[in-house]
Amino acid sequence: MSKIIDESQKQPEPILEVKNLKQYFPINRKFSVKAVDDIDFYIMPGETYGLVGESGSGKSTTGRSIIRLYNPTSGKITFCGRDISGKMDKETKTFLHTNMQMIFQDPMACLNPREKVLDIIAEGLDIHHLYSSQEERKQKVYDMLKLVGLSPEHANRYPHQFSGGQRQRIGIARALVMNPKLIIADEAISALDVSIQAQVVNLMKKIQKETNTAFLFIAHDLSMVKYISNRIGVMHLGNIVETGTTEEIFSNPIHPYTKSLLSAIPEPNPVVEKQRQSLAYDYKTSGIDYSLGTTHLVEGTHTVLCTDEEYDRWVLGKKY
Repeated sequence: MSKIIDESQKQPEPILEVKNLKQYFPINRKFSVKAVDDIDFYIMPGETYGLVGESGSGKSTTGRSIIRLYNPTSGKITFCGRDISGKMDKETKTFLHTNMQMIFQDPMACLNPREKVLDIIAEGLDIHHLYSSQEERKQKVYDMLKLVGLSPEHANRYPHQFSGGQRQRIGIARALVMNPKLIIADEAISALDVSIQAQVVNLMKKIQKETNTAFLFIAHDLSMVKYISNRIGVMHLGNIVETGTTEEIFSNPIHPYTKSLLSAIPEPNPVVEKQRQSLAYDYKTSGIDYSLGTTHLVEGTHTVLCTDEEYDRWVLGKKY
């Protein structure tokens, strides 16, 4: 009997695990830009992990390193139990490219203007030969178009004949047609109008419910991240400074940078908005050194990057 209980209590394995990931770009012999500097996080199956931070914090670089558009400088990336951080054999490459997909920021820039929507969406199917007849290929594309709220007759049009929101839906359909286990959405809604953003995010939530696909949702809009994410990682200058569930981050922010981000969110209530005070955070004058910090557990899954002294001050309220 005890064995049955043990089996039922067994935790599912993360679909993606990132450990000590570094992504440096050499400028010359003496200097390198540390775009991503020793970060750890994981994503569970069917979960949305939001990666937030200002422009230049290393969010997009992280996404591109994971999907191997960049070769990581060092660190380990495990996807579905396979190590995808070093040199990959042909089978691992095929597994990665069929099970992990990316939705890019600018829908027009990543769609070939000379190809019809049918061929754009079917590109992955063509590369990996995932259909037995032209009829099956066409049907798979039509099914995806319906899933993202477009109609089959859109398949014979070109990208310039669509609005920005519709183009982003085409990008989502192209990612989904491969039936991936993980989708990296790199600022997928930032180029869209606010009303269209809500439509696309609702669409992603609906698709996740139906397909149980995991999402790495990269964005700088915290209110949208709050709406779509199960857990959040706050990134600054290539470091994840704080991570936890959406509830933990929003109800109890610890790191000064997280507090400054949350304080900048406008309030829909004009009375509350009038009294809202934005907190400024300047790394250079803050006295904080990320390289000296270690990961400290606050509670549950909530962790913060800091020294022991900073933890005592920020969490325990001790004064030195």
